[in-house]
Amino acid sequence: MICDICGQEGANIRHVTRSYGKKTNLLIIENVPVISCPHCRDSYLTADTLHEIERIKLHRKSFAKKHPIPVAAFRDISTKHQDVLIG
Repeated sequence: MICDICGQEGANIRHVTRSYGKKTNLLIIENVPVISCPHCRDSYLTADTLHEIERIKLHRKSFAKKHPIPVAAFRDISTKHQDVLIG
C-alpha cells in the first residue's frame, strides 16, 4: 500500500480501539482501521473511515452495546523519578 503522506510503498493497515467523548458520553469503537507508514512514521484515517466513525457516533444507540469497564488514570511518573533523584 502506498502512503498518502510520503508516497512510499509499505504502508499497512492496523486495527485499533479508539475512544470518543467522556464519562456518560464515552463511546469506544473497536477495530478501527488506521493506515501506518514505516517510512515517515505517520498514521492516519481514510475519509471513508472518518465517515463511518461519524455514522457510528450519530447512531450510537443502535450500534453500541453497554459494557461495564474498569477505568484507570495514568499518573505522572516524572515526579516519581524526581523524588528518587533528589532523595
